[in-house]
Order: sequence, then structure tokens, then C-alpha cells
Amino acid sequence: MTEMTETPLNETLLNEKARIGAPSIPGLTEEGESLTPLEPAETTRPQSASAPASPLGGDAAKGHSHGGGYGIPDSSRAGRLTSYTLEDFPAIRGTEEEWRFTPLKRFGGLHTAALDGAAPAVAVEAPEQVRVETVGREDSRIGSAGIPEDRVSANAWSHFAEATVVTVPAGAELEDRVLVTLTGAGKAAAAQHVVVVAEDGARAVVVLNHVGEAVVSENVEIVLGDGADLTVVSLQEWSDASVHASSQQVKIGRDAHLKHIVVSLGGSVVRVTPTARFAAPGGEVELYGLYFADAGQHLEHRTFVDHAQPNCVSNVLYKGALQGKDARTVWVGDVLIQKQAEGTDSYEKNQNLVLTDGCRADSVPNLEIETGLIEGAGHASATGRFDDQHLFYLMARGIPEDVARRLVVRGFLNEIIQKIGVPAIEEHLTEAVERELAAGDN
Repeated sequence: MTEMTETPLNETLLNEKARIGAPSIPGLTEEGESLTPLEPAETTRPQSASAPASPLGGDAAKGHSHGGGYGIPDSSRAGRLTSYTLEDFPAIRGTEEEWRFTPLKRFGGLHTAALDGAAPAVAVEAPEQVRVETVGREDSRIGSAGIPEDRVSANAWSHFAEATVVTVPAGAELEDRVLVTLTGAGKAAAAQHVVVVAEDGARAVVVLNHVGEAVVSENVEIVLGDGADLTVVSLQEWSDASVHASSQQVKIGRDAHLKHIVVSLGGSVVRVTPTARFAAPGGEVELYGLYFADAGQHLEHRTFVDHAQPNCVSNVLYKGALQGKDARTVWVGDVLIQKQAEGTDSYEKNQNLVLTDGCRADSVPNLEIETGLIEGAGHASATGRFDDQHLFYLMARGIPEDVARRLVVRGFLNEIIQKIGVPAIEEHLTEAVERELAAGDN
């Protein structure tokens, strides 16, 4: 008797579409638009031991000649220059696409100065299963998630002295969150490096809470082993004068799941750039963000999801509110679906609520597709004032206008807060949003 095997439905559909030449997206062939050649893994190897190999070699990487990077200059988002070496990056003029929104005069010299100030102090509260280490630059886990993608990140890479490594061991399922508190203590420009590792099958919530006063460029590496389920919450609750640039790079293993939540409330200038790359099929990433800009604040977030593996899922949702003169927010969302990433399902959305005159919100979603053989892909962006119908509905029921406005804002931002899944943090952020709204009323 002939043995029969069952082929998964998604794979069957994709194979059939490829056989008959039918695209999964109207207007695209199954080839999509190939913007860059793929390079073999050996082209991404570094020239020195201090620069580890590309964490995503082979078909998931695109070769670069400096410092083991995985980008080459071309029209693709994946072609952006990457290197461990500061000198490989040209001086920032402010006209470049990735810097045109950033107020460089207020950036504390993070792009020009030697970052030799004291890094924010690190304190970790964690269950006993979690390993917490302070390691030198030579540790093999440093560089395992990504390579600096801009001059500010490379500057931090060049100047950090030691790194904090937090490891959730294989198979561990933590009931309590891991809290990493980073406390700034001065205005001297500094560099910081943090590595979070969730080994195979681990399940945990890790909170990075940035407080105090600091001028710091930070590299955060997040590595998920196969089957890991990790939530990372990055809270920016700095003092009013702080300047913070944070490159947060993620490497996602086979069938792993990451929920990454950025909450930016404090600081003068804050620029957070989360990048998620799939290292094996079957992964899923959720990137969520909440930001509330007051008068004079600049809060900038740039997300990048690199689909380099088949059958992966990504969902990006960032929501922000602005109030006060010269309050400024920026969100740029990039999603790249590479030719080999068949079966991808991806969506990104940004929404901004402008509460007063004198604010500005920039929102730029970008979607780059190199294959039509995907489940779906899309993006959306909206910026506006209050919905007058919502206000009318509440005021018609006897709720004063100022209270009604607060309810609308609270409901708008609560969609992100409730995704954290840690009641104490959710309560803390709800109170923080209330304080922001109260400040706007004064």
C-alpha cells in the first residue's frame, strides 16, 4: 500500500499559486519586485573578532563590506548601511531620510561626541531562575541580535565598557516579571548596552524602565530561541531634560513569539528604533507603542520588521497623543517582505490624536514587498483631532467637556496599555496618562 502524507493547506495553496503563476496580491507576480541581490553567509563574516558574524547570515542577510554588516547601499530598506565601526558612517547632516525629523541641535552630541560619561545605573529584580550578568565587550552574546544601523548606535557600540545580560533559561515559565531599572544620574553623554535572551521554550515578561536624568545612546539586543514567548516593555520615563537614543534589535527563532511594547512619556528628545528580524520560519512579532508628547517634547519612533523567512506574522500598532506648543512626534514604520518570505502575514498602523494647537505629528508607513506569495500585507496611518461625535455623545449625557475629552484620550491610548498583560504596569501607565492630561489642563 502506498503511504500518503498530508500537506498543510497554506503550503498547498502557495504551491498551487506558484504552479499556475497566480499572484497572491493583485498586481504582483509571484516574483514580486526584487530590489537587491541576496548574498551567501560567508560574505557577511567580520574581519575581526570584535565584530561578530551577521546574526542572520545566508538568505536572510545582504552582504556589506564594513564590519560584518548585512546591508548594501541600494533602494531597499534592507540595504541601509550597517556596521560595528563608527567611521563607516558619514557625519549626520540632518537631510538624510533617517535623520530629517530629528532635532540634532538638541541631541546632546550623541551623534558627534565621545560617549565617555557614566552610563545609567542598572538594577535588576528577577525570579531566581533568571541569570543576570555584567560582562565585557568580548562576550559572545554581544552582537548576537544585530549590527548598528546608524551612526548614533555605532557610536554607542564603540564606547560602551560593559553590558548587562539577562537570560531566561530554556523551558522556564516565569510568573513574575523581570524588572530592569536604568537610572540616569547626569548630563554627560554616555553609552549603554543591554542584552535580553529568552532561550528555547522560555516564557517571560521583561520590563526596561528608564528613569532619572541622562544623555545616553543605548543598544538593546533581544534574542528569542526556538519556541520562546517573550514580552519586552520599554518605558521611557526620563526627567524633562533627558536625551535618549535607543536601538532595540530583535532576533526571532523558529516558532517564537515576541510582544514588544514601547511607552515614551518623559525626556526632552527620545528616539527609539525597534528592529525585528526573523531567523527561522514560523515566528510572530507584535510591535506596540504608546507616546504622549507635551510642549517642547520630541518623541520619535522608527520600527522595522524584516521578513526574511517564510510563514511569519507581524503586527505593528503605535498610538500617540500631543498637547502644548511645539510638541512633536514622529513615527516611521518600515516592513520588508523579502522574496523568500512566502506565506507572510503583516500589518502596520499608526494613529495620532492632536489635543491642542501648535503640535506636529509626522507619520510615515512604508511597505516593501518582493513576493506576491503571501497571506496579506497592509498599512494605515491617521492623524487628527477629537471626534466631535464622541464628545457630543458624552456631553449629551451630562458629562462636562473637559472630562469627556479625557475619557476619549484614555480610551484611545488604553488599547496599547491593556496589551502589556501585567496589571501593576498597566495601572502605573494609566495613572501616568492621567497626569499628562491633568498637566495639559493647567
